[in-house]
Amino acid sequence: MATTFAQHLVTQLRDFGVERIYGVVGDSLNPIVDAVRTTKGIEWVHVRNEEAGAFAAGAEARVSGKLAVCAGSCGPGNTHMIQGLYDAHRDGAPVLAIASHIPSETIGTGFFQETHPERLFQECSYFCEMVNSGQHGATMLHIAAQTALAKSGVSVLVVPGDVADEEIQAPATKDLATRFGRVQPDAASIQELAHLVDGANSVTLFTGAGVRNAREQVLELAEAVKAPVGHAFGGKEWMQYDNPYDVGMSGLLGYGACYEAMHEADLVILLGTDFPYSEFLPQKNVTIVQVDAEGSRLGRRVPLDLAVHGDVALTIDALLPLLKPKRSRKFLDEMLRKHHKALNGVVAAYTKKVDRMKPIHPEFVASTLDNLADDDAVFTVDTGMCNVWGARYITPNGKRRVFGSWHHGTMANALPQAIGVSAANPDRQVISMSGDGGLGMLMGELLTVKLHELNTKILVFNNSSLGMVKLEMLVEGLPDYGTDHEHVDYAAIAEGVGIHSVRITDPKRLEKDLAAALKRKGPVLIDVVTDPAALSMPPKVSSQQIRGFAMASTKVVLGGGVGKMLDMAAANVRNIPR
Repeated sequence: MATTFAQHLVTQLRDFGVERIYGVVGDSLNPIVDAVRTTKGIEWVHVRNEEAGAFAAGAEARVSGKLAVCAGSCGPGNTHMIQGLYDAHRDGAPVLAIASHIPSETIGTGFFQETHPERLFQECSYFCEMVNSGQHGATMLHIAAQTALAKSGVSVLVVPGDVADEEIQAPATKDLATRFGRVQPDAASIQELAHLVDGANSVTLFTGAGVRNAREQVLELAEAVKAPVGHAFGGKEWMQYDNPYDVGMSGLLGYGACYEAMHEADLVILLGTDFPYSEFLPQKNVTIVQVDAEGSRLGRRVPLDLAVHGDVALTIDALLPLLKPKRSRKFLDEMLRKHHKALNGVVAAYTKKVDRMKPIHPEFVASTLDNLADDDAVFTVDTGMCNVWGARYITPNGKRRVFGSWHHGTMANALPQAIGVSAANPDRQVISMSGDGGLGMLMGELLTVKLHELNTKILVFNNSSLGMVKLEMLVEGLPDYGTDHEHVDYAAIAEGVGIHSVRITDPKRLEKDLAAALKRKGPVLIDVVTDPAALSMPPKVSSQQIRGFAMASTKVVLGGGVGKMLDMAAANVRNIPR
């Protein structure tokens, strides 16, 4: 039976398990949008900017593990989409982007809105091809979807509008592979790793998102070799909670004794992490091993003494029987004490008279949010200071999820990512931790939240400043310039588009008003006016940066509170064998 390629594409996506397509209707996308209209089981989620649609698809793919889809019309629609696709691709989200194109016969003529999407998206995708006929498109669709799932990244299908309208008689794909094998490490590498571990007096484990399915194995290894366990932001939600070996996080957002544990160990084992900030990794006098299922990541951040290509869980399972368990806890206990001291030393920065401080301390807001949010809440955090508050205050428990722009580091990610998670999980509490800078950049997506009546809670840290940029300037010895702006009442804006909102300026009302907002069904915006001087220093700052900051400003920079992590660190210290 003949059908158009547009109808074939939409039906196939529906049969692949895709439930929605994020995009802006119009122009060369019209045949595909009309096919969505007439196809049961799949819907069009209208966003205000294709960039937001790509962010939303990326977040849906990350929370579900399934293929998610976004679309952009020819020319500007595609160029808008690229930001969100970079983010999805770099964070390993299986996303298919449909990039519609100008009519086939006009390509190369300088036609209205002409771009070359098959070139444009090359850097942010594993597969990017233009469809030259309807029959060809059916084959390309299968390859694009399968590639996105197999490689955990973006595929782009470029579809000229006239090709979308072509009639075809292509057979449907009956099945896509969605379960993929795990990489078994080489036996010789395991033997060498065992030799290095047995020969080291002190070992530190540093974990990333690649330990998601290896938590128990990591803890078992830590016990066997008496190793402190640190993490990057990507490893926080899998390794921080109920972890008697936890020494915190390293990097620009870091806290605790993770940095010291890595630099003072004989051996550091990097597990499932592509941590980009090599300046926080040991560069000398420490043996470094990296374990990763993606071989291309091995050794690209720091020179390695041993590279192990393998799934983290399978690697540790193979390693443990070869190890001689270590008896001495001296190094581990020393790092646990340092971790507790580091956290205890800064906690007063946000607890002393905090319920009377105006403007409200953002640490107090994040800590209160952590206490009130559901046990299985999903948090999306904007790049900048919201990353700091998310890293330091949102307590993982194995059920909560925390998403951000971990690798692309773009502003304005939190709200559109929350849209994607909410659309796919209408009954789950989804909280966008938005900076006022990020919200201002894609504020039109408030209209998307209202249009689809998404159960999204938008918490705005409203400090009228680009806080992270300000900090970057200050530590480099530059006066902050262009970082502060006029006060904006975001609650009033939200009310103007029909979203229930609350504006909080009194710290004494924070808990009550925030609790009520989180319990309310449907979209809610919580506008909290916070202290712009509340900045957070990384765990290791060079003497040059310190001098630069001193020269640039006399404003107070808080060390940053640490929420419930202090309680866990104290418990770990109390549990040290006497």
